[in-house]
Amino acid sequence: MMRLSCLLLVLFTPTLLIADERILDFHSDIVVNPDSTMTVRETIKVRAEGRKIRQGIYRDIPTDYRDRFNNGVRVGLTVMEVRRDHATEGWHTERRGNGLRIYMGRKGIFLEPGEYSYTLVYHTTRQLGFFPNHDELYWNVSGTDWAFPVDRVGATVHLPDGVPLDEVTMNGYTGRYGQSGTDYRAYVEDGAAHFVTTRTLNPGETLTVAVGWPKGHVHAPSTSEKLGWFFRDNRAAFIALLGLVAVTFYYLYFWHRVGRDPETGVIFPRYKAPEGLSPASVRYIERMGYDNRVFAGAIVNLAVKGTIRIIEDDSDEFTIERTGAENVEMAPGESALLKHLLKNRDRIKLEQGNHSRIRQARNAHEESLSADYEKKHFVTNAGYMFFGFALSLAVLAVSILALPGGETRIVTIFISVLLAGLTVGLLVLLKFTRLRWRAATGGIGLGRAIIMTLFMIPFLGLELVGLTVLIMAGSWVVGITMALLVVINFVFYQLLKAPTLAGRRLLDKIEGFREYLSVAEKDELKLKHPPEKTPELFEAFLPYAIALDVEDSWAKRFAAVLAAAQVEREGGYHPIWYSGSSFSADRVSTFSSAMGSSLSSAIASSSSPPGTSSGGGGFSGGGGGGGGGGGW
Repeated sequence: MMRLSCLLLVLFTPTLLIADERILDFHSDIVVNPDSTMTVRETIKVRAEGRKIRQGIYRDIPTDYRDRFNNGVRVGLTVMEVRRDHATEGWHTERRGNGLRIYMGRKGIFLEPGEYSYTLVYHTTRQLGFFPNHDELYWNVSGTDWAFPVDRVGATVHLPDGVPLDEVTMNGYTGRYGQSGTDYRAYVEDGAAHFVTTRTLNPGETLTVAVGWPKGHVHAPSTSEKLGWFFRDNRAAFIALLGLVAVTFYYLYFWHRVGRDPETGVIFPRYKAPEGLSPASVRYIERMGYDNRVFAGAIVNLAVKGTIRIIEDDSDEFTIERTGAENVEMAPGESALLKHLLKNRDRIKLEQGNHSRIRQARNAHEESLSADYEKKHFVTNAGYMFFGFALSLAVLAVSILALPGGETRIVTIFISVLLAGLTVGLLVLLKFTRLRWRAATGGIGLGRAIIMTLFMIPFLGLELVGLTVLIMAGSWVVGITMALLVVINFVFYQLLKAPTLAGRRLLDKIEGFREYLSVAEKDELKLKHPPEKTPELFEAFLPYAIALDVEDSWAKRFAAVLAAAQVEREGGYHPIWYSGSSFSADRVSTFSSAMGSSLSSAIASSSSPPGTSSGGGGFSGGGGGGGGGGGW
């Protein structure tokens, strides 16, 4: 039995011994050239058993890094020679992740089990550090990504002639990434700095060396060289910056040609609206576009005329109801609004369940106002805006495609789309929150305003996180460019709109009327022969005050007048066209806010479908070089 055991031990011992594929010796001979380039000769002695090392080995060397500003940095790396056991060996490369994978061996030719010595020679650039008081090579010799143990790692660093060796500093680190082990010895011999490990390095462990020397012996890159490298390494950033400049100059050129407003005329207080203009018309012309306050101004104006009644319940929700009045004169667009809003019915509640009908009424109103006033009183220059927007999208698309690495591009595109959606949602939330707070200043819906603000905070947080991830995943320049393009398009969306000469004269009159509506009570004496303040005047001009965002000022001027009417008139005073708890003669600002901010908010939310209205020190693994390798 003993003899059989001995026989089996003898038979299987060689198999057990040769089954261990590993790196027997890894030595890097590094020549630092005066022009700041480096020539590296790596000699890698391996034991191959046909398991992972079958046709040869590969070496992964990082070439792409991020600087402290998250800009891309790509060092130069050129393979000069590959040998196996002193004979020329076949090789090929492929880009993998953040570096280059160099395959040493020939496809289809398999190695016999045994020991082999591979030599890899490559030329690399931009690996040195230039500091105020010294220059330095910080080099990860073997890399942390080897799947095999490494019995011995060594490095020899040859510095340019003339470097005083007694002023050279030498530091080393062993272990996994981030560790600062000292399992090595360093010495100077034959004019070179030598490092060698004192124990076997396990898979994932490496030797990193840091060699420093006095300045003046190696060429330091100039500012122009650094700029050239930056734009070469960051093509996406370069394209983004050029695109940003191009979009900006495009908009400036056409704004200068077609978007500059005529000069403002003389403005003085006017005691009535420009002839023939309804509240909706006034706001539409002044803003050179449509919004929910245009709609609200028209609704209140129709109510004041007696065509409809506005009913507000205890939940701050509004219902529009026909009064049955006939032969009421309507302003441009009001008949189209009323026709679509109350078609075949006598009342409608401003809620999302009626969004389709409310949206149709809104669109009909906008189309009518556009036909009456656009081009005659102002131009939007939408064609120029469309091309500028398309140019902006093209800049972003080309910038993203220029980012290095397919994974980076995919992540950047994904986050860009996510950010676009978040931005739209955030803008909608901001709009509703602003309306809620405007209503809250009049004492309406303070709780809702606070809830909307709190609800918006997570969206703002996601926006900031998304922008941060975009910058980290791709390029901070591309990320900032995206943000600036959004701002530029928004700004010129407003600037490219321009009043005509006739429109400018009309705007001067509108501004004069606003001065009258918004003047503080204490300043009324400065007005010359203003009309008598009566409840009827308050109601008649309230729709205009809403349209011009001065309903609060207008209401405060009539607080005493309406309070007196409440006492003097039989049965008190109350607008016959409104039913609800917001009106009180001693809280007239609350009522004006209800007709302005709260009604606009209700129109905004009810005209959108559900779901769309919210929307020398160092560590092991540091420095250049590194990577790792394996068998193939």
